[in-house]
Amino acid sequence: MLVRAPSGRQRFNVLGALQAITHQLITVTNDSYINATSVCELLEKITLLGLSTPITVVMDNARYQRCRLVLETATRLGIELLFLPPYSPNLNLIERLWRFVRKECLYSTSYEHFDAFKHAITQCLVETTGHHQAALSRLLTLEFQIFESAGRDR
Repeated sequence: MLVRAPSGRQRFNVLGALQAITHQLITVTNDSYINATSVCELLEKITLLGLSTPITVVMDNARYQRCRLVLETATRLGIELLFLPPYSPNLNLIERLWRFVRKECLYSTSYEHFDAFKHAITQCLVETTGHHQAALSRLLTLEFQIFESAGRDR
């Protein structure tokens, strides 16, 4: 069996913030790398929503998320940053969305051109509150599985 694979390496990065209750998605995309500047751009986009409630953004422990530029930008914008413990993607709601997107757009799918690949991902993300809303409402719940340490006394 022959599986066609694209030659070369092209990137399509999506950095996103997901509103936990409404599932509104805010994204920053690029074809290079996600860095501190990308995170600051995302924080700026969040504030442009004009939310009247306090904003807390849950982040993992990527170095570019914990740098001075991001921390100062968040402070200036009045955004609280909540950093998850290392190796805890199960506690980050948006990781469920990324898993859903991979399943919808990447598994068992080959794209002839990079633009088609980008379009499929972008369209899937646009449909989070449309076509995919029912599936995502079951997936993006605020219920998290917590594991107790095996070494703890009971």
